[in-house]
Amino acid sequence: MEISIGDVLRYKKPACDQNMYEDGHLNFHFLTHESKAAAKLQLEKGINASAAISTLEAGKVRPVILVSSSPNKKGSAETPWEDYFDVDNGHIRYFGDNKEPGKDPATAPGNKALLEAFRLAHSHDPKLRLTTPPIVFFQRARVNGNPKGFPKFMGFGVINSVELVTQWDNDKQRSFTNYAFDFTVLSLAHEHEIFDFSWVNQRRHAGFSLHDTNAIAPQSWQAWMKLGSNALNNLRRRVSKLKVVKTDEQRPLPGTSQHHTLQAVYDFYANKKHNFEALAELITERVIGQELGIYRKGWVTQGTGDGGADFVGKVVLGSGFSKVELIVLGQAKCEKLDSPTGGNHIARTVARLKRGWLGAYVTTSYFSESVQREVLEDDYPIVLIHGKRIAEELEQMLHQSTTASTLLELLYEIDAEYPARIRTRRPEEVLD
Repeated sequence: MEISIGDVLRYKKPACDQNMYEDGHLNFHFLTHESKAAAKLQLEKGINASAAISTLEAGKVRPVILVSSSPNKKGSAETPWEDYFDVDNGHIRYFGDNKEPGKDPATAPGNKALLEAFRLAHSHDPKLRLTTPPIVFFQRARVNGNPKGFPKFMGFGVINSVELVTQWDNDKQRSFTNYAFDFTVLSLAHEHEIFDFSWVNQRRHAGFSLHDTNAIAPQSWQAWMKLGSNALNNLRRRVSKLKVVKTDEQRPLPGTSQHHTLQAVYDFYANKKHNFEALAELITERVIGQELGIYRKGWVTQGTGDGGADFVGKVVLGSGFSKVELIVLGQAKCEKLDSPTGGNHIARTVARLKRGWLGAYVTTSYFSESVQREVLEDDYPIVLIHGKRIAEELEQMLHQSTTASTLLELLYEIDAEYPARIRTRRPEEVLD
């Protein structure tokens, strides 16, 4: 059975594996049905590890681990975090299954299975690496307003790194430790972007041969088996395409929490739009890479005569002698949610950029396709941040905040920083 990244499957309860299609979608239970398999595959949890079974060469081995993410549950008591999927660039950041304070996160069943898979994947012993279970990724999709029962296939891969993190459950007002897993999504270019699920099913036969099943695995998996973890970066999935994002994907759906969040932002800054610059820089910091800590705040400019920049910061890459600092010139526009931002404003920002500088344009509205094409085709070094992304980041910030319990309180906190950060300086001075 063959599937492609982005295919939405149907996962019905109770399970029925007789029909190839259910409700117009490929039936997950039909896809994973294998008469010789030791156990059925399920997507009842975030981390679904199949039980270890005997092999011809290496004793008991876990055939596969299915990882499922539910974006619609982010920030809830059930899932007080947000996973990050960027499969076009071969990267997924996924948080484990511990939510209990005081509990060792390594003992949570899903975390335990993934930690073992990580140990095997990064072994220098080819025989141990051979026993690594492939990780198959799914993300819950919303179909006709229904957020349940429609897993979307998001590729397969291995664990690249593991980090112990402290997270905050805003609903329960408590912190807990957990694991963050960074996965490398492997390329399917040799298979013309087709994933043959029969490889996974063959691994589920009791007494299966690791060597025989790996012979029918995707080429990227076979190459990784031979070359090891150092080859992962060259084997990751990369999609080269002109990424023009449609208007509907840049604007929150009316009536959703994100739409209410963005409308509240616009109303809050309606009579003091210059103050929006502080929030815009904070969002830019998060988008560019808050977790990596590469963005450094500079200042916001005065309300008039800003020379085409509303805030100035820098990006720091490397460390010590082997360090480079790049100036970030930012433009912030608190605009009506239903009108595209003006391309002339973006052109003005781009015109100010010198060699080695980066631009950032933050708007509460959205970018037209023509503006996006111009930026992409001319390779302008500018980060475009639309209204939906602002709402997403703010909701995440609110869930992470230990001082603000409402959006309005959070906006007041950010706004209070604005007057003290106003500077009239040349952008180059941010490097001093």
